[in-house]
Parts: sequence; structure tokens; C-alpha cells
Amino acid sequence: MMAMLLVASATAFAGDSDGLKAIMKAKTFAEADQLLKQNLSTLADNAEKAKAYNKLVDLAMKKVSEETGTITENQVAAQMGSGKEKAYDTLGLADAICQAIDAAVECEKYDQLPDAKGKVKPKFNEKNASRIWAVRTHLVNIGQEQAKNGNSAAVLKYWGAFTDSSLNPLFAAQDHKPESEYIGQVAFFAGRYAFDAKDFDRAMRYLDYAMEDPNQKAEALNFKLYAMRSNLKTAQDTLNCINQFKKLYEQDPSNEVVLDGLFSMYDKDKAAQKQLLESHLAKYPESFTATAEMGMLAIGENNAEKGAEWLRKAVKINPENAVVQTYLGTCLSVLAGNQDDQSKRKALYQEAVQALDKAKALDPNKQQANWGYNRYQAYYGLYGADDPKTKDAENDYKY
Repeated sequence: MMAMLLVASATAFAGDSDGLKAIMKAKTFAEADQLLKQNLSTLADNAEKAKAYNKLVDLAMKKVSEETGTITENQVAAQMGSGKEKAYDTLGLADAICQAIDAAVECEKYDQLPDAKGKVKPKFNEKNASRIWAVRTHLVNIGQEQAKNGNSAAVLKYWGAFTDSSLNPLFAAQDHKPESEYIGQVAFFAGRYAFDAKDFDRAMRYLDYAMEDPNQKAEALNFKLYAMRSNLKTAQDTLNCINQFKKLYEQDPSNEVVLDGLFSMYDKDKAAQKQLLESHLAKYPESFTATAEMGMLAIGENNAEKGAEWLRKAVKINPENAVVQTYLGTCLSVLAGNQDDQSKRKALYQEAVQALDKAKALDPNKQQANWGYNRYQAYYGLYGADDPKTKDAENDYKY
């Protein structure tokens, strides 16, 4: 009985394991990190693992404090007009903040697990969350500097860490309001850098977060749709992408950008395209995108009359689109050329010239639509080859 009591007593009051003791004695983050990796599986329980990761946070934050202390000294010296500015380790500061975030997230994972008695008693989350949150903005500023320097890997690392930490439950209780004005923009550019780095899943995560910002939603959505279409390698990829577009469309059926994206994904299935547009127009008869695309479908079927009918409706909804004006003018020129009635022929050419003149005004350098030849043809049909206006249109076409 006495032996059993001694064993129980030793277990109840056992100190830190040897592995944890070694970690806690480490003087640098690199040393502690290496020791933790070597000894993680031998640590006694979740409490020891949480304590070990908290040690990493402490060491990372020590570096952060040293560098931010120098920054503060420089700011004071600049205000007082005294002393020389001291150099500080910019990348070291950003890397240390990233290390602190990663270690704190791991610490939280174990800190939230039940102890031997089945109770959850977190010890480190509040302190870690508040001290890291207070220095995260350095990641935005340093990331911006590295963007200017062309250091894409560093930009993704720092802006990615900033975005990920904003999303992490560990920091949910922190005050997110001050960064609400720019977190969407940071997330958007983090998504673009992740896409460039071919980290597609990460890019989608950041772009989805950016879309929660009303000021960033349209730009983030446009890039997300582009990224989705750019990542297609197999037939299954295409099918998955179509399903993702469908989901986006179901979530926001009035969104014309999503509609256009889904329409484009059906490029090999004209029946599906037409069905989509007809269904959309039944709900949104003033949809510019659906109306214009119906016109383009008709053109694809060599039906200039139907194309002109739809494109006329489209330009009434939005007359400021050079591409639609160009195709409308082209359809009208075709109809005029096939018209035997001279008065109707002239009226169609006049309407075509009007549309193509509008296209030229909207897009004088032909960056969106190559209106030049079709405009010349319309002028030729209306005024004849020798009219000065036709000559001017010919010059626009050739030069």
C-alpha cells in the first residue's frame, strides 16, 4: 500500500519532462524550435506541448520587442531632433512576427485540449493574442516595402500571415475595426501573390476573404473568376470549375460578372449557354450581359437580324460598351448589304455608322474592339467610295 501511494505521489507532482526542460532552457528561437521538433512526441501531455510552443512565442516576441524598441527610439530621436537613427532588422522583425503567429496558433491547439481530468483550462491564449495583435501591422508595411523591391516571396509570406491571423479564431476577440479599412485590400493582393506562386488553394482563401469587403468585392471576384479559369488542366477540372461557378451564381444570381463567367464556361455547349441566358432574362430582363450575349449567340449562328435585335436592346441598357456597339454596327451593315429597298438600306447603314462612330469614340485606339474595317464598310455603303467621309474612315481602318 505504501509503495502504491509513493508511485501515485510521484505521478501527481512530477515535474517537467526532460524534453520540455531542454526547450525551456533554449536561448534562441531557432534552438527552441529545433528541440521542440525533436522532442514533441516525447512531451508528457498537451499541457507540456502548449508550454513548449508558448516558449517559441516568447522567443519570437523577444526579437520583435528588440526591433520595435529601436523603431521607437528612432521616432523619439526624430521628434527631438537629436541623435542618429539606428539601423534595425526589418526582415528579421517581420519574420519574428510570423514565427510568433505560427507558434501561438500551435500553442492554442494544445492549450484548448482537455487535461488529464477532462477539463479545458487555456493558459496562454489571451496573452499571446493581445501581444501579437499589437504588432501585426508591421507585416503590412514591411510587405509593401518588399513589393517595391520585387521580393514576391516575402510579400506573400507577410501579407499572407497578416490575412491568416485576421481569420484565425485565436484572434477573434481582438479589435478588428482599425484594420477593416484595408484588410480587404491586403487579402486581395495576398491572393494575387499566392496565385502567382501557384498556391491555388491559398489564393482562393484570400480572395474569398477580400470579397467580404464591399470596396474590394468586385475586383477580388473578377480575379477569382480569372484564377479559376486559369487552373484548368483536365476535363474533371473543368467540370469542378463549372460547379463552382454555378454555386457562385446561386449565391448571387444578379451578379453580371458571375453570369458572364458561367456563360463562358459553357463555351462548348451552346444549348446550355442559351438556356442560362433565357433563364436569367426571365428574372432580370434588363440584364446587359445576358442581352449582349444573346446577340453574340445569334451572330455565331450567322443570324445578323436576330443579333441586331438583341444588341439594340443591349445598347439601350448600356450605350457605353465599345464591343457591343461594334458588333451592332457590323450586324446592321450586313443587313443593309442584303436589303433591296433603298430607303431601308440607307436607314440601316445610317444606324450602323452611328453605332460604329460610338465605338470609335469609346475606344479610339481599338484596345477593346477593332471597329476600323467595319466602320469603313458602313461608310462605304452609305456614302460611296469617293466621299471624303469614307476616305477618312478608310484612313482610320488602315492606320
